[in-house]
Amino acid sequence: MDKKKNILICPLEWGLGHAGRMIPLAKELQKRNNNVITACGKAHQELFRRELPDATYISFSGFRPGYSRVIPQYIFILLKLPILFYHIVVEHFRLKLIIRKHKIDIVISDNRFGLWSRKVKSVYVTHMPVIPLPDKLRHLEWIGVMFHRFFIKKYSLCLIPDLPGKINLSGRLSHGLKLPSNVRFVGILSRFSGLDRVETNKFNYPHHTVVLSGPEPQRSILRKKLITALRHGDTKTVVLEGKPGPETKCTENGKIISYNHLTTAEMMDVLLSSSSIITRSGYTSIMELISLKCSAMLIPTPGQTEQEYLAEYLSYKGWFLSIPQREIGKLLTLCNPEPSWPSMIIEESRGLLEKALDEILDQ
Repeated sequence: MDKKKNILICPLEWGLGHAGRMIPLAKELQKRNNNVITACGKAHQELFRRELPDATYISFSGFRPGYSRVIPQYIFILLKLPILFYHIVVEHFRLKLIIRKHKIDIVISDNRFGLWSRKVKSVYVTHMPVIPLPDKLRHLEWIGVMFHRFFIKKYSLCLIPDLPGKINLSGRLSHGLKLPSNVRFVGILSRFSGLDRVETNKFNYPHHTVVLSGPEPQRSILRKKLITALRHGDTKTVVLEGKPGPETKCTENGKIISYNHLTTAEMMDVLLSSSSIITRSGYTSIMELISLKCSAMLIPTPGQTEQEYLAEYLSYKGWFLSIPQREIGKLLTLCNPEPSWPSMIIEESRGLLEKALDEILDQ
């Protein structure tokens, strides 16, 4: 019998998406009789505790770039590069202490650059080896590619949650370039994959669903715009605030029903029973919707070039609709296109993930 391994999982603290896509990976590792240890900040720990009650938890906050109301996101991050490099160095040396103290066998880092080790197998997770820039600066993207490649090569393996061929979710963010030899495509990672629908009877009425995500202030800006646009409609709107806590809290104001957070089963129920869905074009949100065969209206975070590219790419393919945040008016026409992506995405993802897990756990 294989020895039970202590596996440390550390997601980037930039919205809940990076933690959300680690949940299916962690559950599969637990199914294979391994001990999962999550290391992150408070908000991410609340999400993990709901989904992985048997895991071990370590407080290990990381770099949180945030957003600006006026400066484009890529410029805002460039201004914070000194802070990012500081976190990379500090996290790298702190990881050594965690490995010794908790007898870690494998480290899985979701976009945290400094969490590699020569002592144990280290795995890096990213969906964007290419960090997209605006069209006028696209000729400079090679700098980000080389920066990312430098850190990817420090790890034993790099996992990309996407499919390797022409049918894919991330487009040029991870396709069309030469990738390091340690890169593996693992298919989509979703909390909903493999789950049977559980009827909660909580959402048995016609409703739209708004899924909020990402750091402030853009989360609150989007919320205000959407509430203004939807509060006077004939249909109720369920707002998922994306703020996990020890318990679920619900507030109702006219046609607007808000939940701080829902269990995976409840969230699946509200999404599957929605007449329309509105969400950010975050990569994890997209993977989760595709796993449920739900399309949506995507609203990219202004200035976040990754989300702007994904919204454009996936709406061009006809898989989703998209609207810029600035164009949200007092009247918002909502409809969901019929899901048009091939069903093989789900089937192929299962095989890719199984193969990658075998390689991660191989001695």
